[in-house]
Amino acid sequence: MFQTCNLPQANLSRTLNAMEVHFTAEQEARLVQIATKEGTDAERLVKDAALRLLEEDARFRSAVREGIAQANRGEFIEEEEMDARLEQMLRS
Repeated sequence: MFQTCNLPQANLSRTLNAMEVHFTAEQEARLVQIATKEGTDAERLVKDAALRLLEEDARFRSAVREGIAQANRGEFIEEEEMDARLEQMLRS
């Protein structure tokens, strides 16, 4: 499980300069194994993965906010249209 150090609230800024993440020996070995296979180092692998996760989370949250705004404006689609869209997404 990922554990981060406790940062005092007063020390947080818009730019986080340093953070520690602690892994078990087994987790670290697995990260090294994956990183080696991918031709990178474990630290870069973790940084890249964390940034991708955060970017995807930001896109998801933005889409949810937009959906809520559309619903608040009364912009809905019929159930049949939604079913058709889902079916098309699953086929592609």
